[in-house]
Amino acid sequence: MTALMSDSAASVLPEDAERALLIGRLWDVETGGPRVIAVSGDAVFDLHRLARTVSELLELPDPAGAVRTALQDPEMAEPRWAAADVVSASLTGDADRPHLLAPVDLQVIKACGVTFADSMIERVIEERCAGNAGRAAEMRRLVARALGGTIGAVRPGSPEAAEAKRVLMDEGLWSQYLEVGIGPDPEVFTKAPVLSSVGLGAGVGIPSFSSWNNPEPELVLVVTSQGKVVGATLGNDVNLRDVEGRSALLLGKAKDNNASSALGPLIRLFDGEFTLDTLREEEILLRVEGPDGYQLEGRNTVARISRPFEELVAATHGRHHQYPDGFALFTGTLFAPTQDRDEPGQGFTHKHGDVVTIRSRHLGALINRVGASEELPEWTFGLRQLFGYLEAQRREHAGAALR
Repeated sequence: MTALMSDSAASVLPEDAERALLIGRLWDVETGGPRVIAVSGDAVFDLHRLARTVSELLELPDPAGAVRTALQDPEMAEPRWAAADVVSASLTGDADRPHLLAPVDLQVIKACGVTFADSMIERVIEERCAGNAGRAAEMRRLVARALGGTIGAVRPGSPEAAEAKRVLMDEGLWSQYLEVGIGPDPEVFTKAPVLSSVGLGAGVGIPSFSSWNNPEPELVLVVTSQGKVVGATLGNDVNLRDVEGRSALLLGKAKDNNASSALGPLIRLFDGEFTLDTLREEEILLRVEGPDGYQLEGRNTVARISRPFEELVAATHGRHHQYPDGFALFTGTLFAPTQDRDEPGQGFTHKHGDVVTIRSRHLGALINRVGASEELPEWTFGLRQLFGYLEAQRREHAGAALR
C-alpha cells in the first residue's frame, strides 16, 4: 500500500498533542503481538508492565494518573519506539514494522444511530427508496417538503416529538428511523466483534454486494465496565446504504463486515484540561479523496447531536446490560453524503482506492483506504490468539526473572 499522507507523527496527532494523554495499541513485530502504548511527542512507550490490555488499563481507579506515574517509572520511562516510525509504518501499510492497531481490545464495539436530525432524514429516504439510489433525489424532495425545517429542533421523547409523530403518521410518512430519531429510545446496536476493528492506515472494507455506501465520521466514547466515560477516539462506522435501505432487519449485514469498523489513531484520556464537556463542541471533519480525482468534504458538528452523551451511555449500559470489559460507543453522525459522484441523482458511493480522512482538533486524524472486504486482510487475531500471546509473554518474563 502506498503512503496515505505525510508520515510525520504530527500529521495524525491532536493539535494540542503536547498536552494530550494518548494511549493505544501497537503491533510489536519483535514479540509478535499487541502492546499497550502511550505516545508523548515523538516517543512511544511500552506499558505492558502496567497493563496487558487497554481494557485492563482503563479499569484502574485512575487510568490517567496510572499512565503518568508509569512514564516516570525507570522500567517504563525509556521509549521503545519513535512515533514518526510507527506512524510511517501504519500509513504505508508496512506490516513488517511496528504499527498502530485499533486502540481498543476487549471492549465491545457498540454504536448509536439516528442521533442527528439531518442523518435521520437520510435514513428515512433510504427506507423509502428501498435501497435504490436512483430514487434518492426524488424522495429527498418529497420528505423535505412534508417535514419542513422544524423536526431538527424537536427534543426526542418530548410531548412535541409525540405530536410530530402523530402528524407524520397522518401524512403516511412515519418511519422506524423517525421512531428512534425523535422517540423516547435511541438506537443502540453492536457494530463489530471484539478485536475486529482496524486502526490507522489499514484498509476499510466495502463488500462486493454493495453499490451504495458511505463513510460515517463519528466521535467514539471509551467507557469502562462501570459505565464511566474515560476517553475518546475517532471512528468510521462504514455503512451500506443499499442494504440497510432494503430492510432495517439487515442492519447486521449493512454494518458488520470485514474491516468495516475503523478506530483511532489513539485514545485520548480525560484529564484536567480535556473532559467530556470538551467533546460536546467538537467538530469532526471528513475528507474523501478518490483515485479518480474526486473529492468530498463533510463535517460532523457534535453540538447538533439530538441526545446528550449521558443518555446514549445509559441506553447502552446499566442494570439491563453490563460490559465487564468496557465498551467503545460510536455516537452517530450528522454527515450523510448527498453530493452526486457519477450519474445525476445517484448521490455518493465509495470506490475502491478512496482515501478517507476523519480529523478533529482534540483527537487527531484517522486515515484509511477503501477496498473490497473480500480482498482485504482477513481478521485472524481473535481472543484465542490474544490470550495465547499474553500467556507466552507471561512465561517468558517469569523465565527471565528466574535466570
